[in-house]
Amino acid sequence: MGILGRIFKKEAAPKRVFLMGLDGTPWGLFQSLCSQGVFKNFAQIAAQGSVLKMSTTVPEVSSVAWTTFMTGVNPGRHGVFGFVDLKPGSYSTFFPNSTHVRSPTLWQCLGKEGRRSVVVNMPSTYPAQEIDGSLIAGFVAIDLEKATYPKSLVPWLRQIGYRLDVDAALARQNPDRFFEELHISLEKGEEVFLRLMREENWDFFAAVVTGTDRLHHFFWDAWEDASSPYHSRFLEYYSKVDELAGRLYEALNGRAVFLALSDHGFGRLRRDVYLNRWLEENGYLAFAGAKRDSVADIDPARTRAFCLDPGRIYVNLKRRFPQGSVLPGREYEQLLDELTSRLAGLCYETGPGKSEKVLRRVFRKEELFRGPFESAAPDLVLLANPGSNLKGATTRTQIFDTEGPFTGMHTQDDAFFLSDRPAKDPGNLHILDASHTVLAVLGSPSLSSVEGRMVLPD
Repeated sequence: MGILGRIFKKEAAPKRVFLMGLDGTPWGLFQSLCSQGVFKNFAQIAAQGSVLKMSTTVPEVSSVAWTTFMTGVNPGRHGVFGFVDLKPGSYSTFFPNSTHVRSPTLWQCLGKEGRRSVVVNMPSTYPAQEIDGSLIAGFVAIDLEKATYPKSLVPWLRQIGYRLDVDAALARQNPDRFFEELHISLEKGEEVFLRLMREENWDFFAAVVTGTDRLHHFFWDAWEDASSPYHSRFLEYYSKVDELAGRLYEALNGRAVFLALSDHGFGRLRRDVYLNRWLEENGYLAFAGAKRDSVADIDPARTRAFCLDPGRIYVNLKRRFPQGSVLPGREYEQLLDELTSRLAGLCYETGPGKSEKVLRRVFRKEELFRGPFESAAPDLVLLANPGSNLKGATTRTQIFDTEGPFTGMHTQDDAFFLSDRPAKDPGNLHILDASHTVLAVLGSPSLSSVEGRMVLPD
């Protein structure tokens, strides 16, 4: 029976969920690929079911977005605020991993209910934690053995040449080889997905493709420019992703609800914006000496605020930081008001007498984060207008830079959510609604502990 047969087959609603993740695939691109005929299988599924535009977390980075999806709660409850976070009570930073996630994941909740899960290549799951089922961690996974549970899967993964990720450096050094690696990674991923689908007795299965995100960062310009020598390669890769989706859907044989989503959107990168340089030029930040490798090198006595990627502003507050310079209360609130006003007016000159505002919005932490870890959150989080990529690097000597290896950047309001069943669009669909929907379809008692809304009919 073909994919259309699977779509139109009438059965009782299964209590299983298969989720396909396309890291960074925006709703707008998804729609274009459907209309161009590149997405044949996805288009058929969407025509019978639904595909909706979805917003994601602020900041719109994978570590925060995927952690929010996998826990079903906001960062104030799960405790991950970026790819890099601050060590408590210091100016030093660390890279959060799966051991720093402070709320149970969907599969941990399901495991306590006697339900089994398979999770393959989802970012922010490294190192692999014990699971009732199987887990092969995604970005940033660097060691296959530490990325895999149970360990008995490792010899087979090595035998088939499974890829934890593609070598992003190839995108500039050898673009043709980069595209070859994207395809090999996709093929090896499919081999793993299909075997575990057959051999595991699963209730929830998450299969994530991250090559889409890598492709966008380096070749978004090739998508927008049909004359680019890599435009056809871009479309060819997505055609293979669609073929994979069709085979996965076929293999399900109607025995699970099929969902697909992205963790954020993507758009054209026009400029990098170095906010620590802006803070320094405007008298909010100073370094202790010539060394300026990170925010750990600031002079706390002369610094009132500093930034971490991508646009997270921390006030150097007394009692929060060991050498804080800003008093809580009125002084703190006045500084937040001042920074918000001045940053909202930050512009980039696009030509003689022409300029564009860098920021769409400046959020205070209480607008975004709620929960026991809100105190660890950045004080302000900046959301950029299209084209401006916010950066927290400390070594730059200018605020704006238009040179860099990337042509694409993350966007917050252009992710997608697809279901093979008609969805009820609640308006302002958010990635937390996807998490809620997974548990709701599975009839999980843990539903009461997550945020979001159900978007499929009961």
